Amino acid sequence: MKAAFLISAALLSVIGLAFVHSAGSYWGLVHYAESSPFIVKQGIYMAVSICAALVLMKGPWTSNQLFWTVFYYITILLLIAVMIPGIGVVRNGSQSWIALGPFSLQPAEFVKVALIGKLACSMKMRAGKSPFQLSHFILILLPACLIMLQPDLGSAVIMIVSAFVILFLAGYPISFFTILGFAGIGGFIALIAAAPYRLDRIKSYIDPWNDPLGTGFQGIQSLFAIAPGGLFGHGYGNSRQKYLYLPEPQNDFIFSIIAEETGFIGATAILLLFVILLIAAFGIAIRTKDYMSFLMTAGMASMIIFQTFLNVGVVSGLLPVTGVTLPFISYGGSSLLTTWMAAGVILHFAFKRNHT
Repeated sequence: MKAAFLISAALLSVIGLAFVHSAGSYWGLVHYAESSPFIVKQGIYMAVSICAALVLMKGPWTSNQLFWTVFYYITILLLIAVMIPGIGVVRNGSQSWIALGPFSLQPAEFVKVALIGKLACSMKMRAGKSPFQLSHFILILLPACLIMLQPDLGSAVIMIVSAFVILFLAGYPISFFTILGFAGIGGFIALIAAAPYRLDRIKSYIDPWNDPLGTGFQGIQSLFAIAPGGLFGHGYGNSRQKYLYLPEPQNDFIFSIIAEETGFIGATAILLLFVILLIAAFGIAIRTKDYMSFLMTAGMASMIIFQTFLNVGVVSGLLPVTGVTLPFISYGGSSLLTTWMAAGVILHFAFKRNHT
């Protein structure tokens, strides 16, 4: 299982590196006067990310409750810092980044991993007892509220869903999730009322041609990339939509470019790699030796797979547009680093099983 997981993750990252170069070449030429700024940075991000994964895979602190507690509260402080003028950087309407010279940090990405680790450790203390604990909801709601203030609905949803997977596996009753579902519907309506642009996105999701040059633009251009790809695509590097039709194609909509250049065959191959990754990750989780390891491994796997589902759903028009990267593949240091950190945690417990 660990070999299948590791090979799938490595292949997805290598494919991502190739398509970050292809998708971002013209965008980089226009905006940075060179065709390779994204692949150079992504190569650096990948090296750092794999090193972080190795540290978590080999280090004893990955199973340590104190490590996850400290990491969780550091990410909370970073989420607060990102909202301070002069520290936080606004991009695409969201104040979600902290500038670090030529690079940037997105705390919302790191808190997803930190919350899963902290929550799994907290559940360990409840093993054999009733899992319900008010502190679990405080752990989830605190970063969720801070992320929504940026605002970043996509990251908040991924984090909450991953946390709820842990609650479900820990034994929270179905009735609890039913009640929570109705509360979530009410909260979703409130979020739309608080920010009317979200209602515009819903309208564009239903009928993107209602505003083809505004809120429906990205969705339409994404479909214009996917549909002509046919069975085998236009060939690597031959995307048409990357020529400023699809904004920043190396980021959230990179799967559209992959489908355009490699067609149905290539896009399906990518999805199959994610399916293998999912099966292998949950295979590792089932084979873990203790309660905390199982919850943490399943939580990390859920985060990666749900984010994949959300991204592919958005670019294919099945879900409303929201800013979510494709794990292992999209351009971005924070996203790639946290994805590989989650992979490192999963591999830590996969190898630990063989030494217990």
